[in-house]
Amino acid sequence: MPKDRYADYRSVISDSWNRCIAFGLDHDHQPATPAPADGVLAELETRFQELRTATEAEVAPYYRNVLSNSRCLILLASMDATVLQRWGDERITDTHLKPWFQVGANWQEQTCGTNAIGTAIATASAVQIQRNEHFLKVHRSIIGSAAPIFDATRQLAGVLSVFSDAYLPQAHTLGMVRLLSQSVENRLIAKQHGEEYIQITLNTTADNFDSPWSGILVTNDEGQVVASNQRADQLLGTVTLGVSLDDLFTTHRNHILGHPEHQPLQLLTHNKVRLSARIKHPTRILDSAAKAVPDTPADPAPSPDLITLDRLEFGEPSVRRCAEQSMKVLDRDVPLLITGETGVGKEVLVKALHRASRRREQPLVAVNCAAIPPELVESELFGYEAGAFTGARAQGAQGLIRKAHKGILFLDEIGEMPLAAQSRLLRVLQERVVTPVGGTSSVPVDLLLVTATNRPLSERIETGHFRADLYYRINGLCVRLPPLRERADKRALIQSLYLRNREPGQPEDLSPKVLATLENHPWPGNIRQLVNVLRVAVALADGNDIQLWHLPEDFLAQYDATRDNTPSQPAPTAPEPIEVYRPGITQPDAVAEAGEPSQILQVYQRCNGNVSQTAKALAISRNTLYKRLRELGVR
Repeated sequence: MPKDRYADYRSVISDSWNRCIAFGLDHDHQPATPAPADGVLAELETRFQELRTATEAEVAPYYRNVLSNSRCLILLASMDATVLQRWGDERITDTHLKPWFQVGANWQEQTCGTNAIGTAIATASAVQIQRNEHFLKVHRSIIGSAAPIFDATRQLAGVLSVFSDAYLPQAHTLGMVRLLSQSVENRLIAKQHGEEYIQITLNTTADNFDSPWSGILVTNDEGQVVASNQRADQLLGTVTLGVSLDDLFTTHRNHILGHPEHQPLQLLTHNKVRLSARIKHPTRILDSAAKAVPDTPADPAPSPDLITLDRLEFGEPSVRRCAEQSMKVLDRDVPLLITGETGVGKEVLVKALHRASRRREQPLVAVNCAAIPPELVESELFGYEAGAFTGARAQGAQGLIRKAHKGILFLDEIGEMPLAAQSRLLRVLQERVVTPVGGTSSVPVDLLLVTATNRPLSERIETGHFRADLYYRINGLCVRLPPLRERADKRALIQSLYLRNREPGQPEDLSPKVLATLENHPWPGNIRQLVNVLRVAVALADGNDIQLWHLPEDFLAQYDATRDNTPSQPAPTAPEPIEVYRPGITQPDAVAEAGEPSQILQVYQRCNGNVSQTAKALAISRNTLYKRLRELGVR
């Protein structure tokens, strides 16, 4: 466990013990045996019916495998730590603790000290409490993992916990309970908002929409998030509840909400994170849309995944050299390390290399190391034997490395891989065998390794987060994909991507002004950002020639900021100002007079979409101009 995560873990335990001391507890304290009345049990069943039903639907099928593999007990508790439901084997604990695993028992820290359920409630986060970490000695024969369940409005609805008495791989148990609690949370959101609102499912790739670890946003018709899960906040890096889609993504909310259900949508956050999205419209919208729209299949946008090696560049020598060198070493089974900023096209390069390699008929298994919960990395990569840990499938799991047998294994964001998994990966690369978690026999594997990172691995090595010996093992050939701002073929690349995303009937060429604006942009999000900007502009142009005001607002704001902060760049000739002030007219009146739509759009075009120059020419403030442009549907 990395030092920073270990310190956080120890802090959770020590803070809980301090709370217990403040409550007046001591280690020898014996809490009163719970004995709830029948009326209380009936009230619990009625009051928490929705939570119990949602949890039963997620836990019961999963537990059918758990029962045959390990001795453990799963408890569902309310937001005040009262046990509502249980599944499993009561043999995990001593007789004197059995009442604490019955419906109606209460695990609050105030009476039971540090424990999985009570501490998860106190911290509002997933926790694991080992034997001797329990504050009360009476509980030190058990190990507990628990994760909170939040409802659609982010209020604490309950806690899901797993208890065992065996020395099992507890990190995976914690990961399992986190996933189960997330599944329950997702089901609660779907139950409460599934029919009347628009649901947006988010994940790092379109292959993982059905995973419990997907983010969920539920919005109204105006694009305001009325419900979301914790995973959505993690993927987007911000609190999403109550926020507009326009504040979360660079794509306009109308384009997102109007996207067809059957087509995945690529979205770019304002933090430059690329996500795949799936839209689910409410039934009332689908019914009306079915009557209004002819039953003809939509033409999906060409996928960037179809790019071949000869289409990676349009005259950029560094990209050409990168592709040629990579192809030579891949055909000789030399490991490849690709570096470059986020969004430069590392995964696109890998897919093109796979299609051109001798292993093209074998699988390409792509893994984003940063997207897998740390507790699940080892079992996901290396697989596991049946009964290896709490929650293991009865038949075990093959693992992603074995799925890449005879093909290519692509580990993206390799620098985010936990140290324990790095050690196991090093052995696989050295010995060409993989040993599943919980297994003793090794399985030979034949694979070609390609890794990628957007941050210097040397820094991760210096901080102790990455093994130096693994670095030298994966660094057979290291190539760098340049950022978009450094590419000499930028104009041709922009034109090519436009052609692949334009709608039927749109001109084959971008206008000189739009093309010049795109070419001179700093592109902090690189090609990924460019693709999303073009898709938004194509959608807003609605089949017509793309104009400057069809470009996303945040894109133009970045463009303005770059030009304003670059003193060495010669200022363009300012357009002739339009006379908006008249003798005897106060400034507010003059601003109102400046509101002729034709005047505003004319000056905005002549300023090439530069807000600062347009506002100066109109003699109004930037905020006023932004307001008028929005009213005109331009920005």
